[in-house]
Amino acid sequence: MKILISNDDGYQAPGIVALYEALKDVAEVEVIAPEHNNSAKSNALTLNAPLYVHHASNGFRYVNGTPADCVHIALTGLLGYRPDLVVSGINNGANMGDDTIYSGTVGAAMEGYLFGIPAIAFSQVQKGWKHLDAAADRARELVQQLLAHPTPKLKPWLLNVNLPNLPREELKSTKVCRLGRRHAAESVITQTNPRGETMYWIGGAGPALDDSEGTDFHAAAQGHVTVTPLKVDLTDHEALSYWAQSIAHLSAAAEASASPVLKAGA
Repeated sequence: MKILISNDDGYQAPGIVALYEALKDVAEVEVIAPEHNNSAKSNALTLNAPLYVHHASNGFRYVNGTPADCVHIALTGLLGYRPDLVVSGINNGANMGDDTIYSGTVGAAMEGYLFGIPAIAFSQVQKGWKHLDAAADRARELVQQLLAHPTPKLKPWLLNVNLPNLPREELKSTKVCRLGRRHAAESVITQTNPRGETMYWIGGAGPALDDSEGTDFHAAAQGHVTVTPLKVDLTDHEALSYWAQSIAHLSAAAEASASPVLKAGA
């Protein structure tokens, strides 16, 4: 079995080092990660600048690009083989609810999923790497379980996993949850630079809007490891018929109201 590991905190982050140490005896593992922190880069690809791959002293490879860049170039030629699993993380902070849209951790895993490879994004709920060893242990357990019990009917799949910052003995069972929702982000922060120009900093993520039972927010707050299966299809399938009828109606109305001159010219 072959596993590709990436992240968005950079190749030197404690989370990716812990994840590698946890998985290196489970399968043949390669690490290709960003050179620097790329949090909130989502699925961004670098299209207007060259990418370079360098070797770190610990055997990791790092790229001057985004998390999705790392996985993309790995799967399109750098590795020379197709891994059985793409794993991203362990991220320094939660990726729950709306966070998943922005997350570079999820973006790296999603890039593997888009190439038809099962993928998992791992994150710790709180920043600071507290009890990272316990999180890495639970990540290894989940990977071992998934590799031991293939799911051909669901292949590929994409899982978003959040691990509370708790000691191993206090981590509760794994719960499969839906994504919660957050309030809008906090207000933008403004500062003045030495030249008198205004600088704008994106505000922090807002509190949970939907943290009801069944959501990742709720389960994580109770000390459970949360697993949320994700998909990429953004189509609003329930609204397809509504919009088909509405657009047809609007088109018919526009055609009916067109002037005789325009109709004759047509």
